[in-house]
Amino acid sequence: MQSRHFGNIGFGGGMADAKHLLEIASRSSVPVLVCGESGTGKEVMARKLHAMSDRSKGPFVAVNCGAISPGLVESLFEGSCRGAYTGAVANQLGFVRAADHGTLFLDEIGELPLESQTRLLRILQERAVTPVGTQQSISVDFRLVCATHRNLQAAVKTGRFREDLFFRLNVFPIRLLPLRERLDELRAIAVEIWQGLSARPLSADELKSLCRFPWPGNVRQLKNVLERYQLLQNLGDSLEEILAGEPWDLHSMHASYAREGRTVYRTGNTPSWKNILEVLQECHNNKSRAAQILGISRGSLCYQLKKNSVRPKPS
Repeated sequence: MQSRHFGNIGFGGGMADAKHLLEIASRSSVPVLVCGESGTGKEVMARKLHAMSDRSKGPFVAVNCGAISPGLVESLFEGSCRGAYTGAVANQLGFVRAADHGTLFLDEIGELPLESQTRLLRILQERAVTPVGTQQSISVDFRLVCATHRNLQAAVKTGRFREDLFFRLNVFPIRLLPLRERLDELRAIAVEIWQGLSARPLSADELKSLCRFPWPGNVRQLKNVLERYQLLQNLGDSLEEILAGEPWDLHSMHASYAREGRTVYRTGNTPSWKNILEVLQECHNNKSRAAQILGISRGSLCYQLKKNSVRPKPS
């Protein structure tokens, strides 16, 4: 199940409503560049944009640029004729012609090798392809939407991405905020995903646990956790235990806890006994989870618990 929530999106340095931006982009065929961390829903955004546009009855062709071998870019993008190379037993349209009168979505455009970027730039300039095995140029009418989790401007400065291609793609840039910056929506997104998995609603404590997690994998990670929890809850696994085993971005937690006025300790520093007790209580005594929040190992936490449990009570 794909979440329908997109949250606030930055455009041109400001903030705007996602629906409003989608409506603006859908009224034209200008290239759109969707930026954001992995798992924020960039492909969901691209599909929504396609569905809202006047190309909705045309094809939506999604391509993962990170999975394309440089030697195959020409034939995969522009197609090929039968007999053009060994194994070419039939004519192949290629990604661009397959998206004719529709939308071509190039995911992870920042992973495209430099030599392949040159090929894509020519296609965009001419709005045409030349299939391998022929000299005939074929015009194609398609709308281009690209997505990336990389900073393409930084890649241009270091020579890893063509500046002229960047400006071809960056006509209508949209930035999807990470889930940790959309806490107001996190509950709604979690509830929506969970409704597709279980008839039982999420409890207030479960929602609180979800809101405490920084979600480095964003909506995709949230969906994975909830799917796993739905399968394992009847076996006695708690949501806290499942979250304790998830990849943890401590730097994100620093920002999250700073908003709450809480001190988060980096690995190597010993938190106060008061902080240890507070975090343990919030984590329902889940030591693995508490250790991650405190920035210490589980062994260090157990040592502190053992040491402080025999302290004499103050008179």
